[in-house]
Amino acid sequence: MHALHPTDSRRARAHAPSSLKILRSETSSADAAGFIDYDIVIVGGGPVGCTLALGLAAARRSVLLLDASPELHADDPRTVALSYGSRLILERLQVWREIAPLTAIDTIHISQRGGFGSTVLTAADAHTPSLGYVAPYAVVQRALKRRVQEAHSLQMESGARVTAFAERRDSLLVAFEHRGRETRVGAALTIIADGGALAQQSARIEVRDYKQSALIGNVTASLAHRHTAFERFTQEGPLALLPHAGGYALVWTVSPERGIELCSCPDDTFLRQLQEAFGTRAGKFSGVRDRTTFPLALRVASDANFDRMLLIGNAAQALHPVAGQGLNLGLRDAWELADLLSAVEGDADMSAVMKSYQRARQRDRRASVLLTDAMVRAFSNSNLALQWVRGCGLTFLDCVPAAKHRFMQQMIFGALW
Repeated sequence: MHALHPTDSRRARAHAPSSLKILRSETSSADAAGFIDYDIVIVGGGPVGCTLALGLAAARRSVLLLDASPELHADDPRTVALSYGSRLILERLQVWREIAPLTAIDTIHISQRGGFGSTVLTAADAHTPSLGYVAPYAVVQRALKRRVQEAHSLQMESGARVTAFAERRDSLLVAFEHRGRETRVGAALTIIADGGALAQQSARIEVRDYKQSALIGNVTASLAHRHTAFERFTQEGPLALLPHAGGYALVWTVSPERGIELCSCPDDTFLRQLQEAFGTRAGKFSGVRDRTTFPLALRVASDANFDRMLLIGNAAQALHPVAGQGLNLGLRDAWELADLLSAVEGDADMSAVMKSYQRARQRDRRASVLLTDAMVRAFSNSNLALQWVRGCGLTFLDCVPAAKHRFMQQMIFGALW
C-alpha cells in the first residue's frame, strides 16, 4: 500500500502514481474531481467490518464496505468462539438466527498440566443461557455478508483491494482496485477493520512476538463433550478444546518448530502427543483433521497515520487466542462505534466522534490486552514458583464466587459493566 499525503485533490493527483489515476464517475453524485464522497468507508469485509456496516444501516449515512475477498470459501475449516455478549450484538443485527450449525459452551474447565489448582466456570454461575458458542467461520461470515447485501442503505464491493490513501482538506481519499479498474472515493471517516498488512501500514504498531505458534484443527474423542470447553495450560502455552459438532475444535500453543512437526506427522503420532499434553479428561483422542499453524504475536495499534482514520478489531489489537477474546473484542469495537456514529447527525465533527470512541473503548481494550498477555506469559513456562502461584490463583478463582463472577463478566461482556 502507498501512503500519499497531499492536503487536497489537486495535490493528490500531482503526487499519485500513474497507475492510480482518478476515474471519472458518470454518477450524478460524483464531485468535480471525479470521485464519489461517502460518509463512512469501511476497509475489511470480515465479521468485524460487516458488523460495523450493519450497525450503521439505519444511521442515514452513506456507507461503503470494501472487501478484499472476492468470494467466501465454503470449505474454510476455521471455527470461531462467540461469547454470549457477541450473541446479543448479532441478535440486535438480526443475524444470529442465520448462524447454524453452532455448539453452545455451557461449562469451561481450566487447569494446568503438572500442577495443582483448577476452576470450573458455568453458565449458571454467569446467569446466562450459555457462556459462548462455537461455529464454523464460513457460516458466521456468510450470514453477516448476506445481511449486508440485503441492506439497501449499504454498498459493498467484493474483491476490492485498497492501494493508497491521500488526505484532503475535509476527507480522506481512498484508492482501490476492483474488477481490473482503479477507483477513488472520498470518506469523511475511513475505518480499517482488516487486520492484515494494510492495518500494519496504516498506523504505528507495537508488537510482542510470543515466539509461539497456534496449531488449529478438529479432533474427535471417546467421551461426548457435553458442551464443555477445556483450557489446559502447559509449559509451551495454552491448549484449548472447544466443543464443536461431534468433537472439538483444537487450539494448541506450541513452539514454531514443534508446530511444523505436529502438522506434518502421521495422525496416530499427533494424537498420541496431544493425549500426553492434554490428559484423559476428554477421553481418548481418536481422529484429527484440518491441521494448520500460524504465528502468535500481540499487536496493538496506536494513532493512525491519517487524521480521518480509525482502526478497529484485529486492525487495532491482535491478541493471543487464549480465552478466545480477539473476535469478541472486535465485535464490541464495531458495535460501540456504530452506536456513536448513529447518535450524531449531518456534518458532525468526526474528530470529536473519534475521540469519544477512543475514550469509550479504552477500558475494554486495555483490560482485554493486559489479561490475555498476562495469562500467556504467566502460564507458558516451567518455573516452579510460578506454577505454585498459578495453582493458588486457579483455586482462589474457583472458591470465591465474587471473583469468579467478575472474571466471567470480563470474558463474556468485556470491561463495560
